[in-house]
Amino acid sequence: MSDRDTGTVKWFNDAKGFGFIERENGEDLFVHYRSIKGEGFRSLKQGSRVEFTIIESEKGFQAEEVVEI
Repeated sequence: MSDRDTGTVKWFNDAKGFGFIERENGEDLFVHYRSIKGEGFRSLKQGSRVEFTIIESEKGFQAEEVVEI
């Protein structure tokens, strides 16, 4: 699953450092602040369009290498 996928940020909690992205197929995907590409404070705004890869972690699938588009 190394292909890039796209979706919309459903919500992201800056204080907790995580949130969810709604994929094009309607599924929700976990995203952690460490998975957002960039320097310094990393966050995502609700409703933003993003591109990402999907990895499988111990707790299930999650977004990785997330960038706003």
